[in-house]
Amino acid sequence: MKHRIVVLGAGYAGANAAGRLAKRLHPADTEITLVNADAEFVERVRMHQLATGQDLKPRPLAGVFAGTGVQLRIARVAAVDAERRTVVLADGGELGYDTLVYALGSTAAAVPEHAHSLAGKESTLRLRARLADLAAGGTVLVVGGGLTGIEAATEIAEARPDLEIALAARGGLGDWLSEKGRDHLRRAFDRLGITVHENTAVTRVEPATATTADGRTIPAQVTVWTAGFAVHPIAAATTLTVAETGQIVVDDTMRSVSHPDVYAVGDAAYARGGHGTPLRMSCASGIPTAQLAADAIAARLTGRPVPENKIGYSVQCVSLGRRDAVIQRVTPDDVAKPSAATGKTAARIKELICRSAAWSVEHPTLLVPSRRRHTVAAGESGEVGRSRAGRSVPR
Repeated sequence: MKHRIVVLGAGYAGANAAGRLAKRLHPADTEITLVNADAEFVERVRMHQLATGQDLKPRPLAGVFAGTGVQLRIARVAAVDAERRTVVLADGGELGYDTLVYALGSTAAAVPEHAHSLAGKESTLRLRARLADLAAGGTVLVVGGGLTGIEAATEIAEARPDLEIALAARGGLGDWLSEKGRDHLRRAFDRLGITVHENTAVTRVEPATATTADGRTIPAQVTVWTAGFAVHPIAAATTLTVAETGQIVVDDTMRSVSHPDVYAVGDAAYARGGHGTPLRMSCASGIPTAQLAADAIAARLTGRPVPENKIGYSVQCVSLGRRDAVIQRVTPDDVAKPSAATGKTAARIKELICRSAAWSVEHPTLLVPSRRRHTVAAGESGEVGRSRAGRSVPR
């Protein structure tokens, strides 16, 4: 009987995990099913571009995984029954699994009624339509001073110089960057005419205004909410151990600390990198965690050594429109170093990184060495075929 692997979500993390598993494991022994709500890969790091009217390259998942051995199921996940090892789909179907890779990612956190978000394709297209309808002189407020907020504000300001763009940040603008990075960021905001409200919390959003915690009113015919991300509530509704964020708590190999037949990757995982620091929600975390999880699953199923967690960061990338960016050098545990690339050179680097990430999804098996190995019996590997009664929690 084949070992059934189900991967939930075909974003950067899920697509890479499915493709890597397909190249690591022999199809005679394993069956890999990838479940995704959208028939196309959503290039989430470019949602700010989509919002301003730019069209993104379509990447149908059926074409991406054709010939890889991965079975694609277009459906929305309704629930996971971790005790029955079953995934319940919104269309009424069910999928049983022996190993589950949970990669359902994240969405915008607590978006107010009159605000828009960039968390997914549908919400971004609604924002795109609203911005297109906005007449010259219209006001746009971006709430949130993180990478998503900065990229959204600068992209909109560059694409629509006829609008009045503002950004509200709870802290200082780019206060996690180096001095060089912060200085360049401020110059870019000045060049683009973006008004910055630092140390400002937005507490209420109306159709044409936003209200701050100190009682000020900011004009906002369109409010773009980028103040944090939250994971889908599916995992928290299971018996899986989750963090306060709702992320699945995993060990150094991305395996659930409570259910060793479940792995979580990308934004859905509460994971630590090779230096012991919790990983942030990002594409920069999603792809490495997916690769590590896939290699760990393959190693355990084939009786080979489990790889070591060496995940760490090298840069943070923030685009400032199409012709400007900051590439901030960071330590492996994500602390800014003094050096940063800026301007057109940084914009080219950022574009290359975005294209590389999308390419890894579009060609999920191409760069993985062809090492399809057969699984081994439980007697040959303590990790394979372990019964639920024999489950152990990794330390």
